[in-house]
Amino acid sequence: MLKFRRKEEKAALSVQTRPEESFRLAGGAPSGPGERRLYRALRESVPIIDAAIGKLRRLLGEFTVSCPQAQAQRELEEFLQSVPVNAMEHGVQAFLGVYFEQLLTYGNAVGEMVLGGGQVAALYNASLDGIELEPKGPLEAAVSVWEGDRKRPCPYPELLLLSALAPEAGSIWGTSLLRGLPFVSEILLKIYKTLGVNWDRLGNVRFAVTCKPDPSGLYAGDRARQMAEEWRRAMHSREVSDFVAVGDVSIKAIGADNQILDSEVPVRQMLEQIVAKLGVPPFLLGLSWSSTERMSSQQADMLTSELDAYRGLLTPVIQKICRTWLTLAGYDPQCRVEWEQITMQDEVDHANARYLNARARQLERKEET
Repeated sequence: MLKFRRKEEKAALSVQTRPEESFRLAGGAPSGPGERRLYRALRESVPIIDAAIGKLRRLLGEFTVSCPQAQAQRELEEFLQSVPVNAMEHGVQAFLGVYFEQLLTYGNAVGEMVLGGGQVAALYNASLDGIELEPKGPLEAAVSVWEGDRKRPCPYPELLLLSALAPEAGSIWGTSLLRGLPFVSEILLKIYKTLGVNWDRLGNVRFAVTCKPDPSGLYAGDRARQMAEEWRRAMHSREVSDFVAVGDVSIKAIGADNQILDSEVPVRQMLEQIVAKLGVPPFLLGLSWSSTERMSSQQADMLTSELDAYRGLLTPVIQKICRTWLTLAGYDPQCRVEWEQITMQDEVDHANARYLNARARQLERKEET
């Protein structure tokens, strides 16, 4: 395997707004293993969070890369479709899907271009639990790999792909999309758990059999045991069975007079907070909340703007992969990434809009003549 040439030395840049004290203290703090486990647990415990991130991943859409040279573009397209990704997948879309989910869940994403035979041979999604991100001056970040109790710096940073979601000023650590949801999700899960406990208690009907003893008190114990055996036989029978008792016997269903608290309002309040944070319209998550056609259209437009912002974070990653491949293949590294249009509306509505615009232009030309 050919060694990748190290980055050429650049002139040192002086940042005026950087404090003199340790740069490690500037900006926010990195999300540790505990926080990452919490975000993973949220996705596993609250299905709507996992579904929203999956929807955002699929709604990103696909892209095309255009190059000045036709031969370079054909070979680059073949590489993007067939490049091995991790151990089981192929294609740059698979790499970007994992990279994007990691970015949304943890606030940072790290990938690597793996060289082989002097060319980019594979793409790899690195786990944040096995690496360490550190600021390297005000304009760079360094990546180290944990090997036991010691850190080994990555020798070829040119092959690494780094992204941060909404980092704080002066920080290399991004902000998870799930930040702020643990408290709300804890309340929601507590409501669900209480519902399950209540249904275990009240849904599985239990009976209280009360027998008033004979005033004389004779054979009270024997009568109670006999009645308990008959009641057990009647309840465990697979066929309809009668229970016959002698004396003053009353049977009452336990919990029949109690009413389970209505959970619709508090559950919806918690779900509204979660949906507002994730930025996905409720109707895409199967929530049949009352909304007009106009409101759904506006929510779709807002989601389109969110997806455009996420595409802006992934475009530099795609460009770096393509330019590295073109450079190592001996082609001009210039390329352009073009995303497909996001269509959240009905095609009939788009056709009607184009027709009305064309009709308006035609009327305007008639008036001018």
